[in-house]
Amino acid sequence: MIFDSHAHYDDEAFDEDRERLLQQLPEEGITRVVNVGASFDTCEKTIALMERYDYVYGALGIHPSDTDTLTEENFTRLAHMCEHEKCVAVGEIGLDYHWDEPDREIQKKWFRKQLNLARELKLPVVIHSRDAAQDTIQIMREEHAEAIGGVIHCFAYTKETAQIFLDMGFFIGVGGVVTFKNAKKLKEAVEMIPLERIVLETDCPYLAPDPHRGQRNCSLYIPHMIEKIAEIKGLQPTQVEAAAYENTLRLYQM
Repeated sequence: MIFDSHAHYDDEAFDEDRERLLQQLPEEGITRVVNVGASFDTCEKTIALMERYDYVYGALGIHPSDTDTLTEENFTRLAHMCEHEKCVAVGEIGLDYHWDEPDREIQKKWFRKQLNLARELKLPVVIHSRDAAQDTIQIMREEHAEAIGGVIHCFAYTKETAQIFLDMGFFIGVGGVVTFKNAKKLKEAVEMIPLERIVLETDCPYLAPDPHRGQRNCSLYIPHMIEKIAEIKGLQPTQVEAAAYENTLRLYQM
């Protein structure tokens, strides 16, 4: 059984075949999926998906790239969304310094507020951190994220940085990038990260693994990631698949 811990099936890339693809997943051994919101619009679409499909759950939050849309008034709306019975996390939230906007102080403000929303609701967090490791770690420490728990989504830093997140009790999300030939840094991190702290994710429709790199990603491609992780860690693919499934259940308190 496979658990896709992070997907975006609300994305327009799935508009033509979303229902057919989602109905196919259980037949192919993908028994659970967490669809992840990034804006108010995608959170609404995520709620619709998790109400339509028994095996689809949701993480609801505002991505750092959309934090300039947040206000004190609509933050209350987000909080109400996160009270949905099938919402298993607040996310994806965090910091993204790849682009110049939104302003970094805006990103930091709403990262902190969403961390504390998760604390209030007793939910884990899905953290997006791109080119922002130092500030991500500082805020997590200041806000005592170790008491909240969650996952570092689409991990892309060094093994030393991974250890800092592990020491906080966080899981590490590993996706299609681990299969890329030039992903030396990630492969070194995966080799070091204990198997019981790895969860599998697609971030679909993005970051499809080899041999589908450049195509639309989906949960059906997770076996390629499992095989690569097993190769890196000297394990059998069945060991990785089983451990990752149990890890994701623990992550999302299911």
